[in-house]
Amino acid sequence: MSAEPAPSGPTGGITRDEVAHLARLARLAVTDAELDVFAGQLEVILGAVARVGEVTAEDIPPTSHAVPLQNVFRPDERRPGLDQEQALAGAPAAEDGRFRVPQILGEEA
Repeated sequence: MSAEPAPSGPTGGITRDEVAHLARLARLAVTDAELDVFAGQLEVILGAVARVGEVTAEDIPPTSHAVPLQNVFRPDERRPGLDQEQALAGAPAAEDGRFRVPQILGEEA
């Protein structure tokens, strides 16, 4: 896809100088050929943004999502859990009704 150079001057187009300035602000190394390409691309982007701004949206309510949301979570219900014996049944090691784990800090119990 080739982009034509954007018109410069008072016609409202993006100039090569403006593209070069933006490139300097963004700390981008841009060649002379890229200046013309980017100027054309930026002109297309600005035109698209301007068209979006022209849309009459007075009768459209503001939304945060394209589709309505609904809560998909189930209600909290109290259910029985594991007793101590069941919880320790799958442990590799247990001692005095607790999980036994390897010592990691070098402290004595």
